[in-house]
Parts: sequence; structure tokens; C-alpha cells
Amino acid sequence: MDEPAIRLDGGATLVESVMATIRQRISARTLTPGAKLPSIRAFAQSMQVSKSTVVEAYERLAAEGTIRSRPGSGFYAAGQLAPLSLAEIGPRLDRAVDPLWVSRQSLEAGDDVLKPGCGWLPASWMPEAGLRRALRTVARADDVTLADYGTPLGLPPLRQLLARRMAEHGIDASPDQIMLTESGTQAIDLLCRLLLEPGDTVLVDDPCYFNFHALLRAHRAKVVSVPYTPSGPDIELFAQALTEHRPRLYITNSAIHNPTGAILSPVTAHRLLKLADQSELTIVEDDIFADFEHAPAPRLAAFDGLSRVVHIGSFSKTLSASVRCGFIAAPRDWIERLTDLKIATTFGGGRLASELVLTLLKDGSYRKHMDLLRARLSRAMHETSGRLRAIGITPWIDQPAGLFLWCSLPDGVDAADVARRALSAKIVLAPGNAFSLSQTASRFLRFNVAQSADDRIFRTLEAAMAH
Repeated sequence: MDEPAIRLDGGATLVESVMATIRQRISARTLTPGAKLPSIRAFAQSMQVSKSTVVEAYERLAAEGTIRSRPGSGFYAAGQLAPLSLAEIGPRLDRAVDPLWVSRQSLEAGDDVLKPGCGWLPASWMPEAGLRRALRTVARADDVTLADYGTPLGLPPLRQLLARRMAEHGIDASPDQIMLTESGTQAIDLLCRLLLEPGDTVLVDDPCYFNFHALLRAHRAKVVSVPYTPSGPDIELFAQALTEHRPRLYITNSAIHNPTGAILSPVTAHRLLKLADQSELTIVEDDIFADFEHAPAPRLAAFDGLSRVVHIGSFSKTLSASVRCGFIAAPRDWIERLTDLKIATTFGGGRLASELVLTLLKDGSYRKHMDLLRARLSRAMHETSGRLRAIGITPWIDQPAGLFLWCSLPDGVDAADVARRALSAKIVLAPGNAFSLSQTASRFLRFNVAQSADDRIFRTLEAAMAH
């Protein structure tokens, strides 16, 4: 019978206390690398705990690599790892401001780093109680759900629910036209694998989400950008790019644009689809910010009927970045080939993540969470916009929906220089040229309003611009 996890006054269990004692002896060099640990019986007596407690502590320490087990001989202190240098731990101030700059700085940042340049909500803004409740529900599922591969297309009840959700935006997609993916990024990757050959041309917005650039570079595509306006891509220049470059794909956000927060207008959408039809252009519509909308925006997939437009989305921005679940809605005759590609690259689907998302979407808590979240973001948008204006930073669009403010700096101030100075103060910013293929956004920064409440951000910005 397992020993109960008795907690000491400091909150540690007996097992954790034994582990801490061993770690302390190793760090103090009382146990040097290769030295044999006390026997389980002897250490249990000296610590006044049961043998089973010491066994579990030793097993956990062995699993993390602190000690090593030698069958028939006992446990030994592991060799010391080479110490990490401060240069390896700290942010790379000299890294080029390329499409991966913001992602690397944000993902590798410690807990003490502020991240107004990142692209996701703070953990405290996510539905923590709902996630824990859904995890408990999924934990009671049958053995197959917990341990087996998912089907390549993905969980049927979730695909049915997604079909109903898309219908609310005018997109007619049956469940057999929907394939679940690990994320929105994987959805785009699979579509690039299906539709592109090295050297093919792809159109993107300028500015656009920086990971589009990085992903297309990985597929060895030729990337051409078209300036983006508050109502969508510049249609005249879009038509010119179609004639000059004969692109295979156009990748865009139509509802809430990243990084600008702009909304595609119906007029621009119709003209865009007409040009796409004339040029046999396929459009990948990335709609991961759909649930942040206050009012429905035009969807290219709704106007097109999933003929020339592929629609993708995910739940990483609204539920949890740790729960990797996205989807593709595509023409029926593409789904078979996409399924083969998914099997070839990831084999089965992430069944547990799908079950978790389905549970959250079905119980009504997600809708309530999003209502509260949109209201909270509206307040943060108003407050952040006002504080930025007060120090001379001007939003490109007044009060957009969603997370982002695309802002211009005063004349003569370079966003990359400001971002590097801020990074030395442990603040990650998103400089404009990370989003711009033409490198014409050197005066712009993208701010995540949900991550911009700390006074240090605005003090650092003001000092960095005056440098």
C-alpha cells in the first residue's frame, strides 16, 4: 500500500524532503560525482521515514538524472553537468530582428520578463477553472481515449461542433471537410506540403504574422508581399503582383488581422476573390482570432464556399497554448491527401487535446469565458492606447478588436533599436520589420494589450525612444 503524501510545515512531502537532502549534499560536494549513496535502509533510518519513501525519492532523482542506478550495486551521484553561462541564460541582444526574433525572445523569456510583444494572453487570463474541470472529466475517460492514437481526421464530435460554429460565420463545411491538426501552424505547414514545390511563389500581406515568413522560408517558397490597408490588401498592387509573379498561394488573416488589427471589408473581399478566380490562386484564410470579434467580419471562405479558399483555426489563443488543437476546412477532394500527409508527418492525432477542447466547448463555459475576455480586452485596448499616445506612440487603427495595437513611433526613432534597449531591461517588444517582408515598418511596434499593464513598459519605452 502506498504511503500517504504527508506534508511538512514548509509544504514539501516526505519524498520531496529526502530528494532535497540528496541534492543539497551533491551541491555541497558531500556527495561527489560517482560517490555511492547511503543504502535505502540506512537512509530511511537517518531521515526517520519509511523505506518506500526513500525508494520513491531515489527513483525520482534517477529519473531527473541527479543520481544513477546500478542494478545489484545501489545508487550513485551522477557526474556534474557543465555549468550554464550567463550568456546562454540571458536574452540574445545581438540577434538579428528576423521573423523568429519575437518568438524566440518571448518563448525563451523567464518569468521576470515582461512580454508586450508576444502574441498570446497571460496565463491568468485563461479559463483555469474550466480547464481543470475539463481535465478531470477527460481523466475519467475509457482506456482507448487515454492511451490510443486518434483517427487521422480527428475526433468526430469535435468536427461536427466546428462545422456548426463555422456555419455561424456563413461557412458551409460538413464534418468530412474538416481535419483536426495540432495547431494553426501545423495546418499551414500541411497545406504548404500539399500545394507548394520549392521555388513556388506565395503572396503575403505587408505587414503580416512573422511566422508566415519563417514557415514559407522552411518550404523554400519565394515570398512576395502586398501592402495592407485598414480594409484589406491594396487591391491594385495585389492585381499587379498576380500578373508579375503568378503566385500559387495567398496566406492572410481576414477577420482580425495580425499585426494590424484591421478588418477585411466586404468590397475588398469580393474584389480579392474575383482576382483569385481569374488567376487560379488558392487562399489560405487563417482565422485563429475569430472568437475575439465583437461583430462578425467577412470571411473569404463564406463568400467562396470552400472552393478556392481554405479556412484554418485553433484554440491556443483563447483556451490554452499548452492544449494544441487546430483545424483545416478544405475542399472535399483535398481532405484525403491532407490526411495522408498528416499520417506521414505526425501519424495519429492529439486525441487528449481534442477531447479537452470538446469538453470545454460543450459545457457552456467557453462562451461565458469569451464574453468576459472580449470585455476585458476592450478595457485593456482603451487603457494601453491612451498610455501609448501620452508618450508619442500612435496606434494605426483606433480601438481595434482582439489583442493587438499596431503603432508608429515618432519620426527618426527605429523600432529595432528601441526593442534591443528594452530587452536589456527584460522587456520583449515586437519591432515592425519582423512582420514586414519589404522592411518598410522600421517605425512600427506591435503591442499585445493584455500583456501591457505594467508601468515599467511605458517608462522603458519613453527612455529607449529618448536614447
